[in-house]
Amino acid sequence: MTRFLACLSCVFFTCCAAVAQVSTSSPAATSAQPNVTSAESPEIREFQKIEDAWSDAINIRDQYALELVLSPVFVDISASGDITTRNQQLAMMIAGEDKTIHIDQRVITVRMLGDTAVANGTYELRRKVGSSPADEKGVFTHVFERKHGGWLCINSQRTVLRTDSNGKSKKQSNAELPFHVPLFGK
Repeated sequence: MTRFLACLSCVFFTCCAAVAQVSTSSPAATSAQPNVTSAESPEIREFQKIEDAWSDAINIRDQYALELVLSPVFVDISASGDITTRNQQLAMMIAGEDKTIHIDQRVITVRMLGDTAVANGTYELRRKVGSSPADEKGVFTHVFERKHGGWLCINSQRTVLRTDSNGKSKKQSNAELPFHVPLFGK
């Protein structure tokens, strides 16, 4: 008799579990869940807006818009290794000889560390070197600090991506295997 009751209770609980699964997978239950997911996090969208404001300020030479993005203690390390402060950046923008400078920045990752955020991304810079135009592509790291409910950049570092300037393609090996020792094989 106890075996019969044990088997009956097992069958009863199995049926209850099956009914519960069917009811949660019904169309009414799935429509309550959001269908659209974004690969882009809210932090990336927020910092992309800041980077866009920074780029726009440089592209249209807007001193006040740039002051809203850069902290008074801002330090910039350019791709060539030049170190400048916020005031030097503003002075270069106002009195700069290159009126063709244009920058586009794209945020790839953002790491939040309390009231500090580190944004990494790519940039494209078009400017004049001497009398000819030059394009520079690279990566950046920007460190932001939360101040008065907003974000101000306190540090910027850029690195130029290496490009093949000689135009030669790499020599292809005719070896059967990826690793080839010339003295011991064909």
